[in-house]
Amino acid sequence: MKNKNLFALLPIIVFLILFVGVGIATKDFYVMPTVVGFLIALIVAFLQNKNNSFEKKLSIVAKGAGDENIITMCLIFILAGAFSGAVKAAGGVESTVNFGLSILPSSFIIVGIFIIGCFISVSMGTSVGTIAALSPIALGIAEKTGFSVPLCIGAVVCGAMFGDNLSMISDTTIAAVRTQGCEMKDKFKQNFFIVLPAAIITILIFIFKASNADIDVTEVTGNLSYNFIQSIPYLVVLFGALAGLNVFVVLISGTLISVIIGLALGCFKFVEVFVVIGDGIAGMYEITIISLIVAGVVALVKENGGIEYIIQFIKSKISGRKGAELGIALLASVVDICTANNTVAIVMAGPIAKEISNEFDVDAKTTASILDIFTSVWQGLIPYGAQLLTAASLAGITPIDIMPNLFYPILMGVSALIFILLIKKRK
Repeated sequence: MKNKNLFALLPIIVFLILFVGVGIATKDFYVMPTVVGFLIALIVAFLQNKNNSFEKKLSIVAKGAGDENIITMCLIFILAGAFSGAVKAAGGVESTVNFGLSILPSSFIIVGIFIIGCFISVSMGTSVGTIAALSPIALGIAEKTGFSVPLCIGAVVCGAMFGDNLSMISDTTIAAVRTQGCEMKDKFKQNFFIVLPAAIITILIFIFKASNADIDVTEVTGNLSYNFIQSIPYLVVLFGALAGLNVFVVLISGTLISVIIGLALGCFKFVEVFVVIGDGIAGMYEITIISLIVAGVVALVKENGGIEYIIQFIKSKISGRKGAELGIALLASVVDICTANNTVAIVMAGPIAKEISNEFDVDAKTTASILDIFTSVWQGLIPYGAQLLTAASLAGITPIDIMPNLFYPILMGVSALIFILLIKKRK
């Protein structure tokens, strides 16, 4: 048995105390940049274990940050950013939103907001981006139809969280898959199977909530002009990933197609191509740096016996594969509640979850799905997360107002628990 050491977890504890403490004290969980908190945690990790020299510790950090999965994950983040920047500049986001709204039956407007949110989030790979794109439209619908603003915005957030843990280019999906070493398509299929019941029930709830609606969508949103060609890059990425193509090939292809469409339609000039791609990549800088620092911190924590302590603690409290899956779900939930960032939570909890899954013979795609789902559950519910804060600020309401209408994140958690407890999984 490896040595276990509770004190080795001090760097992670310091980060959580700083991040949560500053957030509570200032009532703003985004005052302290996450990267600064992890940098302090890295310094604390360097100060531990005097038996190892500074050079030895530096070597451990370098090996942790230079792990094949970590570097691959960072490269995918960069390519996903390039695709996001190119497709947005080419008009893909606006056209896709307008296309969805234009084909909606008026009596299903609230359900339509949710379904469009699902498609946009799966296509864009970002829940916050989906909320930013759809919230102004949902607010206009609420003002013109008499539906409550929290209900319409709640439908947006529910749709955004659907794709947050399913999209092939979502940073959470990338992090979950890379930390567990499974195939993207395998994780997607299992993840989709788990959350589908939650999505169906959410649709039924929104149908009931809006059963008396009778409006003309175009009267609310104005001219819904769109060009279906601008949505093609999203379809290429989605179906390419489902077909099992290499994720690098998929993202590069999607980016090139976006550039070609953008140039052909005059959305930007050739000299601006590098700017729009660069802007997209810049949006991934922070999570890339955080991933490298977290990998270094986790490497030192593991070297000092912290990971083994967690494994042994969970092992002492649970038994069997189902217990291990519940333990991973709890781990992912706690870390996300503390960090208010589901990607960071997965990067932090991923290596620990991997050790637990190896110990209890949990399938890699199952672990990746559990990590992604439960971090998304809480990310879609906590009032201090970027998702609810963004939605609330755009709608002029408070996050607390939206929370009673967040049916999908709650049902997603229930579906995942049923999957863990009742569905028999093959080895």
